[in-house]
Amino acid sequence: MSATASIQPVKRGRVLTIVLWVAQVLFAALFIFVAMPKLLGDPTAVASFDSTGLGDWFRYLTGACELAGGIAILVPRLCGPASIALTALMVCATLANLFLIPGMASAAPVTIVLAILVGLVAWGRWPHTVAFYRMVVKR
Repeated sequence: MSATASIQPVKRGRVLTIVLWVAQVLFAALFIFVAMPKLLGDPTAVASFDSTGLGDWFRYLTGACELAGGIAILVPRLCGPASIALTALMVCATLANLFLIPGMASAAPVTIVLAILVGLVAWGRWPHTVAFYRMVVKR
């Protein structure tokens, strides 16, 4: 028996769990990082959101959603619903970049890729989403 034959293959479930957790930590860091300029009033963020005509409330709302999603994606019970919410947020960001914020259409591919990747986390954490839903509606 060779040395490689004695190594047991890693279960797909364990590998998928590790990949999802790594992705969740990276997304948490990303969304918390991008929320800070919006919440702290960075001049670039203020100017970008002023160009939409929606005012500061929209900048604060966006930053709060990004911060909440970045934190919630790390909570096992909330990771499924949080990843769905962050996917929706990236779809909205794509639409805003394309149609609402002048000169930001070039950022749309980035938000599309993020939406797809966070959507994959949502798909991988679907059992967490179902469990959360059942807990909320007490089924």
